[in-house]
Amino acid sequence: MLNIVMSRAASGLLRALLDRAGDQRDRILLSEVQSVDWQSLTLAGERHEIQLRIPGPGAELFLGKFLDGIEEAEFLIPGQILADIAVAGFPVRALDGSVTLAIEALTVVE
Repeated sequence: MLNIVMSRAASGLLRALLDRAGDQRDRILLSEVQSVDWQSLTLAGERHEIQLRIPGPGAELFLGKFLDGIEEAEFLIPGQILADIAVAGFPVRALDGSVTLAIEALTVVE
């Protein structure tokens, strides 16, 4: 098993994304995660880029349901507020039927 080092905010965001998938959470595979510190004059947090892969068959259908309303969804991340979340670019379909997508998010400390 590969251990990926990530911040507390990034791991909380990943857990919230997996929770969104419900009983199908095992279909989501983490490919990459990058987080960088972010701050404004009054807020501090992190900007995250998370790459996920959903194996086929049925990956596109699952992805459509998973992403439906994601920008307006409420995410529970202990100690953090999700300020922004969006899909970066377009999901990419591989020859094996899997779909890869990138999600960008901004979390700020509560």
